[in-house]
Amino acid sequence: MAIDSAGAHRYPVPLIALAPFLLITFGLAWGILALYILLPGPMTAMFGQLSGHHPLFILAVWSPAIAAFIVITRHAGLAGLRRYLSRMLLWQCHPVWYVFLLGVPLLFYAGAAVKGNLFTDPFPFTSLTALLSAIAITLILGPVEEFGWRGLALPLLQRRFAPIWAGLILGGIWGIWHLPAFLLSGTPQSAWSFTPFLLGSVALSLIVTPLFNASRGSILLVFLFHWQLINPIWPDAQPYDIVFFWAVALVIIALNRKTMFRKAGAVTRVVPFTANRGRLGDLTGDLTEETGP
Repeated sequence: MAIDSAGAHRYPVPLIALAPFLLITFGLAWGILALYILLPGPMTAMFGQLSGHHPLFILAVWSPAIAAFIVITRHAGLAGLRRYLSRMLLWQCHPVWYVFLLGVPLLFYAGAAVKGNLFTDPFPFTSLTALLSAIAITLILGPVEEFGWRGLALPLLQRRFAPIWAGLILGGIWGIWHLPAFLLSGTPQSAWSFTPFLLGSVALSLIVTPLFNASRGSILLVFLFHWQLINPIWPDAQPYDIVFFWAVALVIIALNRKTMFRKAGAVTRVVPFTANRGRLGDLTGDLTEETGP
């Protein structure tokens, strides 16, 4: 794809970078898990039984972030990577989104109520140390994916598609990426059904897309949203939480229909113009462009 100098200035990370990002993301994660699926004996003998805390499983979970860092460094250099990471400092958006983030646990409690285990399942932790350890682990596992999914892939997709379609596409990719984890015992996903999970991933992607755009490309807020989804304190609501995810997704789409169905105003830049903060929680240099290469 030919990119003129003006386009390269606006977008140091081109749309075509989505291809190597996905190749690295899927290649690393699926490669590791495929070895455990196809060669369980040798892999277990060499590296130990796979679990949700195994270093190789963590490496697979981090593959979207690793891929994003590689792609951004390739196209924008280390200075561009630093500017990209400065998006973790973006926190300003309408207060209603913070209310929503705080209310995410209600979806799990509602799902557990329908499932019938809201008051029957015991609290999963017997000590404060165990609770804090579990929370710390979840903070450095799943949410790190967002450096790749929303940090890089969503802005690139929004150069070609309105947010509603970009969110749908990315939600499908995000869900399918998890597939090998459902085929292995010892992973958190091994006890779940894949089809509801895939549908839930699409719904969650549609929910987080307007949050991402409203916060002008904040990685921090989508990081916190992802953490709320896997917080170990919330009750097990699978698969009934999917119904509530979709209900909320439809409401959020309806409330944000003016921005969800048009490209104008959507975040399309991966690397901000500058990492200097004009004010606390903001970056000088707009992350939005109506069109791009």
